[in-house]
Amino acid sequence: MNIALMAHDKKKELMLQFCTAYRSILAKHTLCATASTGRIVADATGLPVSLLLSRSQGGHQQVDARIAYNEVDLIILFDDPNNTDPWDDQRVIRTMRLCDAYNVPIATNLASAEMMILGLERGDLDWREVARPQKKLNNH
Repeated sequence: MNIALMAHDKKKELMLQFCTAYRSILAKHTLCATASTGRIVADATGLPVSLLLSRSQGGHQQVDARIAYNEVDLIILFDDPNNTDPWDDQRVIRTMRLCDAYNVPIATNLASAEMMILGLERGDLDWREVARPQKKLNNH
């Protein structure tokens, strides 16, 4: 499965803890992430993560495009609900709407992320392979 990781600045530590806790599951899949989130996760866990642009330079849009092209199977997006930047809110809403439009599971908090990662391990998301059997992300 192709998994995209994104985390607001105040949620990067949470993403790191999540990826550390579920490293063994994540290691079986192809990961991409916006730049600083991906570097933090890769450096701390040793997981191979394909780095996209930073959020402000278009990394969020790159994830959105991968959703639209059916190149990502699961999004883990830890957003800061206390953030007051309306542009960040619009980015998150756009990503969530794309996930709804293209039937891509998205977790926006720790509880839903844990449910999805454990479901992924059980095979609950194997239907995504049928929807996208030939597409894989390039891992650099």
